[in-house]
Amino acid sequence: MDDPRPGRALPAGVYRLFADGGNGRTLNVPLPEGAVVWPDRSYRRDHPVTRPAFWLSDAPVTADVWRSLAAEHPYSGLWPLLLDETAQPWAAGQIAPEPETEIDVYEPAQFMAEVWQDMIEPRLRYGDDFEDLAPFGKFCPGLAAPGEPMAEPHEAADWLAGRLADGRSTLLGLVAATRSADSLAVMGWQGALNHNPWTAPMAAVARGWEDRFGARLVRVGFNTMDFSVAAPPRDAEHAVHVAAEHWAFCPDVVVQGAGTLEGYAAELVGRNAWSFWWD
Repeated sequence: MDDPRPGRALPAGVYRLFADGGNGRTLNVPLPEGAVVWPDRSYRRDHPVTRPAFWLSDAPVTADVWRSLAAEHPYSGLWPLLLDETAQPWAAGQIAPEPETEIDVYEPAQFMAEVWQDMIEPRLRYGDDFEDLAPFGKFCPGLAAPGEPMAEPHEAADWLAGRLADGRSTLLGLVAATRSADSLAVMGWQGALNHNPWTAPMAAVARGWEDRFGARLVRVGFNTMDFSVAAPPRDAEHAVHVAAEHWAFCPDVVVQGAGTLEGYAAELVGRNAWSFWWD
């Protein structure tokens, strides 16, 4: 949290999202009607549940509501997320929260290398030529270099929120997270279970994108997520390296999209939004 400032205390109920009860945090914008969400007791539970996972609005919100709450994040400690208007998994509590400290355990480069190896291993047995992964083939290239900023991260996030929220039925979630990437683990999102059973390593990858590409997590669906990107790759060589990271994070963006890393990379050049989905 940044330096304290005069402001209103967190609304009743919302302070329960914090281990310390929201001590010293303020929120100077009104919240729409909503309530905190607890994990369903019958759903998977890998960590003790001592507090709600996130707060959920009762009705859809506009992009301006998201923007005002994103601007408050340094003081409130609450990261806003646009959420699909569906009971599952949000209101149903089909979530498995992980502590922010769990994210610290994972190193994005190591996670990428391990996933890469796991995904190519079965193909090696059949003599695959890995043309879809050119120019890297079976060899993981490691993390891409940082991008050059085209905008401030908050500007890119505000822009994407406008594209995603206005004119659509989009609920608001608030997560007690230090940064946008951490909200994935803290809220217990489970949309990539078929690819990876744990959310914390994916949050670690997203942290790296925040640092290198000015990315911010803006929207999360049942099995989707959308990031704004303030510093995207500007040329094909950089983009294909970023595409390799995306393939390890979410193979479906390549497999069900362009079909090759190079084809997918062409879609990333200068693009200020990254979208992912998992079957």
